[in-house]
Amino acid sequence: MIISPLILSLWVSGWAGLFALLSGIGISWILVKSKFRFKWILEGGTLLALVLPPTVLGYYLLLFFGRQGLGPVLEKMGVRVVFAWPGAVIAATVAAIPLVVQLVRTSLAEVSKEIEDAGRVDGCTQWQLFWYIDVGIAWRGIVAGGLLGFLRALGDFGATLMVAGNIPGRTRTLSMALYDAVQSNNTVEANQLVLLLTAIAFSMLFIALRLSRSITQV
Repeated sequence: MIISPLILSLWVSGWAGLFALLSGIGISWILVKSKFRFKWILEGGTLLALVLPPTVLGYYLLLFFGRQGLGPVLEKMGVRVVFAWPGAVIAATVAAIPLVVQLVRTSLAEVSKEIEDAGRVDGCTQWQLFWYIDVGIAWRGIVAGGLLGFLRALGDFGATLMVAGNIPGRTRTLSMALYDAVQSNNTVEANQLVLLLTAIAFSMLFIALRLSRSITQV
């Protein structure tokens, strides 16, 4: 199936943003609320994805999901990751998780311990505390984190290129299409892609910043 760069970018970024949000919520809750002894390892591993060069991150993922890793096992199950859109989703998810964690973690830390203690006194289970109190109070930061994760996935280039490649109609996202337009000196197409990416990023970032600012006003 041939897919345009815009549709493919929205598809990949949507799934990557969702996976990054769910993973980010879980990691943030462990870092803020749990008594896990080795939280620093989890935190360091999360931040490592933020500071590593995208090509290095992509190379690690390529090794993990390639022929020397899980690639043959996944292909027997009918799942292709390398040089396919699922690889783009995985790469964008890993790249987006650190940003999601930073914002969601801050939001969860703002939840008062006294409120949680009151919930325990009222008989709330751990799941009810998490869903109705933690998520219920920190939802603005969680939504903002999800939007930032989506934007990070939308703009990912290096890691996605290493894992999924730049196959026209199959793994070529907007960022890669922009790169190809610049390389071929197609100024008109490059300008159109830049304006499109900027418009999407500005609108989503505006919403995320408004939600982030409202956290301190609650």
